[in-house]
Amino acid sequence: MTVAISPPSKKQSDGLQPTGWLRYFSFSLDHKVIGLQYLVCGFIFYLIGGVLGGAIRIELASPIADFMARDVYNQVLTLHGTVMIFLWIVPVVNGAFGNYLIPFYVGARDMAFPRLNAVAFWMIPPAGLLLISSYFITGAAQSGWTAYPPLSITTPAAGQILWILSVLLLGGSSIFGGINFIATILKLRQPGLKLMQLPMYCWAMLGTSILVVLSTPVLAGTLVLLSFDIVAHTGFFNPSLGGNAVVYQHLFWFYSHPAVYIMVLPAFGLVSEILPVHCRKPLFGYTSMVYSIMTIVILGLVVWAHHMFTSGTPPWMRLFFTIATSFIAVPTGIKFFNWLATLWGGRISLNSAVLFSCGFIVNFVLGGITGVALAQVPFDIHVHDTYFVVAHFHYIVYGGSVFVIFASIYHWYPKFTGRMLNESLGRFHFLITFIGFNLCFAPQHWLGLNGMPRRVAEYDPQFTVINQISSVGALLMAISTLPFLWNVVQSALSGPIAGDNPWRALTPEWLTSSPPPVENWSGKAPLVTEPYGYGVPEEQLNLEKTSNIDSDLGSKSQ
Repeated sequence: MTVAISPPSKKQSDGLQPTGWLRYFSFSLDHKVIGLQYLVCGFIFYLIGGVLGGAIRIELASPIADFMARDVYNQVLTLHGTVMIFLWIVPVVNGAFGNYLIPFYVGARDMAFPRLNAVAFWMIPPAGLLLISSYFITGAAQSGWTAYPPLSITTPAAGQILWILSVLLLGGSSIFGGINFIATILKLRQPGLKLMQLPMYCWAMLGTSILVVLSTPVLAGTLVLLSFDIVAHTGFFNPSLGGNAVVYQHLFWFYSHPAVYIMVLPAFGLVSEILPVHCRKPLFGYTSMVYSIMTIVILGLVVWAHHMFTSGTPPWMRLFFTIATSFIAVPTGIKFFNWLATLWGGRISLNSAVLFSCGFIVNFVLGGITGVALAQVPFDIHVHDTYFVVAHFHYIVYGGSVFVIFASIYHWYPKFTGRMLNESLGRFHFLITFIGFNLCFAPQHWLGLNGMPRRVAEYDPQFTVINQISSVGALLMAISTLPFLWNVVQSALSGPIAGDNPWRALTPEWLTSSPPPVENWSGKAPLVTEPYGYGVPEEQLNLEKTSNIDSDLGSKSQ
C-alpha cells in the first residue's frame, strides 16, 4: 500500500520558524540568521576578551604584581587567549561571514545541512559560558591557551578540565561547520557555475574547511588524552609517569599552526571581495590567488614544529621546518602583490572598509616579515618565548583577521540591515584602532629583542617605560570600540536607507534586496560567472548582462 503525504504548505512551514527579532534567539535554520548570530555572539566575546586583555596591560604597566595575584594573572592570560582565538576570530571569519555569504556565492538557497549549521552555532554559547564561568566557580585554567604539560597537569585540575571541555565543544562546532562548507561549495553550486568562477572567498573557505577537518580532530584527541592524565593519572604526557611532554607539543601545534591559517585564510578571501568593489577594478591575478590559497593549505600542515625549535628537536627536523616555513611566505607574498595590483590605478573610495583593508595589508606584511625571521633557527633560539613572539602573533591575528572583520562589517552592514553606517565615525574608528594597535604591539618587538619573557606578571624594571607605552596603545584600542558600537546601534535604528546595492557590486549577495528574503532571491538565483567584472565606466555598467539576472532587477540595481 502506498501512502501519499502532501508536502506542508508555505504557511505551515513558515510557522515552524520564529519571525522578527525573535528569530535571532532561536534555533533558526536560515543561514543568514545563523551568520548574524555568529557575528553578534562573537563580538560579545570580543568585548569580554578585550576586558581581559586590558586587565593584562594594567598589570604590566608596573614591573611588580600589584593589580592582581600571580595565579589570577595566569588565569586571565589563559582566558584572554582562548576567548579571542576560539570564541571571536574563528567563529566570526568562518562562521559569521561564511554562513552569510557562501550560499549566495554558489547560488544556493541555504547551506547543505541547515540543521547541522544551527547545531554548530549553538555549541558556541554554552562553550563560552563554561569557559568564562570556570573563573568564578573553581578558578580558570592557568596553563595558557597552549595547555602545555606538565604545567597543565600540576595546576588545579578543575579549571583545566573545564577549559578542555570548552575547547572540545568549540572544536566540534568548527568540524561541523567545515563539513558543511565543503559540501555546500562543492555540491550546491548552481548549474553552469564552475569552480574557477567562484568569488575568492569561496576558495578561502574551502581551503580553511579542509584545514579544519584535517587538523581539529588531532587537537580533540590530544585534549582527551590530556584530560586522562589529569583525572585518571595516566602517563601519556606526564614525564613523572613515563610520558612525553614534547609529543603533546607536536600534536598541539599540528592543529594550532593551521589554526593561524584557519583565522587568516578567510580574511584573505574577504579582503579579496572588498577591494575590487571599492577600487572599481577586477581582482588582479585570480588564478594565482586560487593556487596560492591551496598551496598555503598544503604547506600549512607541514610547518608546525617551527614552534618547537627550543624543545630539543634534532638538526634535520629544524632544517626541514625552517625551509617549509620559508616556502609558505611565497604564496602569501603572491596575495600581497595581487592586492597591491588591485589597488594600483583603481578609482579607490577611501571609505571605512577600504581603510581597514589597507590597514590589514600593512599590519599583515609586518607580521609576516617577523614570522619569516622566527622561522630561522638562530634567531628563534634567542627570541623564543619572549615578547617578540607576542608582537608577531598579534600582528597576524589582530592586525590581520580583526582588521578584516571590521572592514567586512563596514562593507556588508548595508546588506545585513538595509542601512548605511556613518562614514565619519567609521574613519575615526579606523584611525584610533590603527594608532592604538601599532602603539601597543610594535614596542613589544623591542621588548622581545631585549629579553623580556612573555607570560609573566613581573619583569625587570628596565622594561617599565616600554610596557607603559604598550598599555597606552591598548587603552586607545579599547576607546576605539566605543564609536564603532555607537555607529552600529545608531545606524541600525535611524541610519540612511542603503538601497539594494549601494556599492554597485556584482557578486550575487548584492543582486537581491537588502536585507535579503528568506530564500535569498525572489525568483531564480542569478548566475554570476564574472564576479569581478569591474573596470567599465559607471554609466556603462550593466548588471543584467554581467550576472544574467532579470532585467527588472538589473535596472533597479543600476
